[in-house]
Amino acid sequence: MQEHHGISDPGEVIVRAAIENNIEIIPIPGACAAINALISSGMKTNEFIFIGFLPVNTKEKKEKLAEIKKYTQTIILYEAPHKLLNTLRTILEEVGDRNICLAREITKIHEEYIRGKISEVLEEIKEPKGEYVLILEGNDKNEKEEKKEILKGLSLEEHFEYYKKQGLDKKEIIKKISKDRNINRNEIYQYFLKE
Repeated sequence: MQEHHGISDPGEVIVRAAIENNIEIIPIPGACAAINALISSGMKTNEFIFIGFLPVNTKEKKEKLAEIKKYTQTIILYEAPHKLLNTLRTILEEVGDRNICLAREITKIHEEYIRGKISEVLEEIKEPKGEYVLILEGNDKNEKEEKKEILKGLSLEEHFEYYKKQGLDKKEIIKKISKDRNINRNEIYQYFLKE
């Protein structure tokens, strides 16, 4: 009887081959780092996404993180100790300073949990040792709220241009800017009359 791990390991290849060859598969319950870390993290457990290891290639890693940034579910990642600090810095840059829980050496003698904002955790960890599970808080803003925040950061002219490019007329644009910024329509009219 062969025993293999199937999560973020080559076990899945063997399982597929066994199924194709009518070989019975029997899962044996055991310690699963991802789930144990999630349970102990203090993050939401009702919905989560398991990513495993991020891509090694920088461009692909950034693309994956852009995807992850949108997820409202809790995110589970794996990372090796020598890459941990670099990965945390990249997540901070690409995703923002979210809450994170780093679980290390689960079920072993040096089991440890480090919780806090990514920036705080980066200051706390000096020499990462052992394999890490990263439990990252999901995005608590929906796309509508994020879009509003981005639009609020624009100048009134840029905001106007944003809607103009969508083919809206001046009246419609002013109505939308008023709603986005929670400003009286007349104030916006006055602003554009001055131009």
